[in-house]
Amino acid sequence: MARPTFSLFRQLAGDPLALGRAARSGRSEELVPRTATADRVARSICPYCAVGCGQRVYVKDEKVIQIEGDPDSPISRGRLCPKGSASKQLHEHSRRERRVKYRRPGGAEWEELSLDQAMDMIADRVLATREATWEDTDDEGRHLHRTLGFAHLGGATLDDEENYLIKKFFSAMGALQIENQARI
Repeated sequence: MARPTFSLFRQLAGDPLALGRAARSGRSEELVPRTATADRVARSICPYCAVGCGQRVYVKDEKVIQIEGDPDSPISRGRLCPKGSASKQLHEHSRRERRVKYRRPGGAEWEELSLDQAMDMIADRVLATREATWEDTDDEGRHLHRTLGFAHLGGATLDDEENYLIKKFFSAMGALQIENQARI
C-alpha cells in the first residue's frame, strides 16, 4: 500500500477544501507570469486556419516571449487550439527557414536564391507554361481562351480579399482549376 505523502497531510490538516494553500510553497509564491515582464503587447490573428482567432503577442526586448488567446476577440474569446497555442514556434523555431531554397531538377543539393530571383523564376515558368498550353479554340472552332497547364490551390489562412485577387489573377491568366483548401 502506498504511503500518503506530506502534501496530503498538509492538505488534510490545513486545506481540506483544496483551495490551494497546501500546494503553495515559497518558490511558487515568488513566481510571476512571463507576460508580466513584457514591454508591449501586440494583437494578431492566428495564422493556421481561416477561423481567425485573436492572439495577444507579448514582446520583450523586441522578442516574442509568449502568445496567448485574446479575450477581446469576438471570434475566439481568448481561446486558442493547440496549433494556435504553439504558434510562437512558427516565429521563433531554430529550424525555421528564413531564406529561399531551390533544388534544380535532378539535383541533390539545395541552393539559396534571392527572393527577387525566385520570384522571377516563378513568373517566367508561369508565362512559359501558359504560352505552351494555351487553347484558343476547340476542334469545332468555339472560343476557349484557356490553359489547363497550371492551377491554383489556396490555403485556408487566406482572407476574402486575398482570395478575390487570386481568383481574378488566375482567371485573367486563363486558368480553370482554381480552388481553395477550405472548400475541399
